[in-house]
Amino acid sequence: MDTQFWPLYGLRITTPRLELRLPDDELLAELSAVAADGVHDEASMPFTVPWTDGTPQDRARATFQHLLGTIATWRPEKWTLSLAVRHEGKTVGRQDFMTDDFAVTREGETGSWLGRAHQGQGIGTEMRAAALHLAFEGLGARHVTSAAMTDNPRSLRVSEKLGYRPDGLEVHSVRGEARTVRRLRLTRADWEAKRTVRVEVTGLEECRELFGIQLPASSLPGQPTHQHRAPEPSPQHLPRP
Repeated sequence: MDTQFWPLYGLRITTPRLELRLPDDELLAELSAVAADGVHDEASMPFTVPWTDGTPQDRARATFQHLLGTIATWRPEKWTLSLAVRHEGKTVGRQDFMTDDFAVTREGETGSWLGRAHQGQGIGTEMRAAALHLAFEGLGARHVTSAAMTDNPRSLRVSEKLGYRPDGLEVHSVRGEARTVRRLRLTRADWEAKRTVRVEVTGLEECRELFGIQLPASSLPGQPTHQHRAPEPSPQHLPRP
């Protein structure tokens, strides 16, 4: 994909096992197919917005439209970075980082999903660690938030492992029922204390104007990237679309 007018297509985040990047047409088709194959047990709904309800074609189309929509509506003051996650040459899921007025708040929220066939291998933990590295090391975030249903212990354990702390409760109407969601917050200090995944980011400087900020010195070309031991795989399932 030509990066002249949309340099985010040149952004790459890599970990020992994964590559995260904005999907071109081919990867977007692959990502939509992964969604069509299923993200969770249909008897449960881990998302506050039940976008996975419906047929496989509905899920694929929702994924396709959502990602194109994030590009079409992107503004430096309000954006969602929605990345395809690749593992061993296959597209396995999606990792988002979304924010409003990041230049002021230095705060954003992570959201992600992983195809059912690829869960239970620690991939979800590693791809969220990649997004956190981009947020804190690359963009200079002060806080990153997330959320999970209180009856989704696997997702809550992942957040705890990465250093998040409880940040209150919310009640949402999901499928016509009241569901309780636990908010979670990660500070820069707690992230530093819990980081274990080696992450490298390339192509970030070219995207500076789109993010609407001055990038921290540590994210610029020629600056060292922290190296850390990769975590042991652990099952998890992230709750946000």
